[in-house]
Amino acid sequence: MKDLATINRETKQKQMQNSFPEQSSTSQPRVQLLTISEEEAGQRIDNFLLRICKGVPKSHIYRVLRSGEVRVNKGRIDQLYRLAEGDVVRIPPIRVAETSVQVVPKLEFPILYEDPYLLIIDKPAGVAVHGGSGVSYGVIEQLRASRPEAKFLELVHRLDRETSGILLIAKKRTALTNLHEQMRDGVTDKRYYTLIAGDWKNARQHVKLPLHKYTTADGERRVRVQADGMASHTIFSLKKKYQRFALLEAELKTGRTHQIRVHLSASGFPIVGDEKYGDFALNKSLQKANTDHGAFKRMFLHAHQITFMHPENGKVMTVNARLPEDCEAFLFSLG
Repeated sequence: MKDLATINRETKQKQMQNSFPEQSSTSQPRVQLLTISEEEAGQRIDNFLLRICKGVPKSHIYRVLRSGEVRVNKGRIDQLYRLAEGDVVRIPPIRVAETSVQVVPKLEFPILYEDPYLLIIDKPAGVAVHGGSGVSYGVIEQLRASRPEAKFLELVHRLDRETSGILLIAKKRTALTNLHEQMRDGVTDKRYYTLIAGDWKNARQHVKLPLHKYTTADGERRVRVQADGMASHTIFSLKKKYQRFALLEAELKTGRTHQIRVHLSASGFPIVGDEKYGDFALNKSLQKANTDHGAFKRMFLHAHQITFMHPENGKVMTVNARLPEDCEAFLFSLG
């Protein structure tokens, strides 16, 4: 029989162990030897390490690279080295400060097309494509959580958080590289539907205004028209006119940040619901239904079509995503 003092002492020890669990030997920093797969080949060593060493500051990753502690096939490399299939990467022990674990919810999105090389989804409005800038996780993190068996899932391009529609995800690095080349060379054709406020006149109109990215005092990313900005070109086609609005199709000839939004705003035709470059008084008034229109509480910008060459067989593909129900309902309410 254990006396009361012994029982109390053992209970206290168990409580302390629960409060401060011992680290297993597997959690201690140790040397890792990783063999590069076909999907991982082609990326730079620094980007590879940033993905593998979650939670390690960038500065520490580059310091380890400069020190020569990271080896590829037992030899020293610099941060620009591109990995090849079969390379053996030595990663030295790197201690990461303990942080609370962020649980990413598993979530699939409406699939428009999928094969061993590509996943094309219809992204809802209000969902970021990736974590960062105050967002813990986005589409790509949620897809990876829902598909733990997937060896490779990477965004081919981005959509603004408020924009809905077609989003391409590569399932192989070769597909990612090929599609990036197509976009860089202007091979892809991206089309968006957008509803603007104002009396749009022309059936087809080219807008060529140089765009400059900047950051506001509170750290928000913005874009403005500026003479020394990046050359930018959008073609707008009128699809339907309403009393106070017009439905346009925007064809991107360049792919600058916020290009459609800023080109329209600078031309005097803000996008309905645009909280950065739009008509804020109008947006507020549209949030409640009246006799002229239904309620609308998002930005009316939807990536509805993309044409590209399949990265594996070169076949020309066109993928479409119909307007979301809330956009269609609002157009219907306008008559």
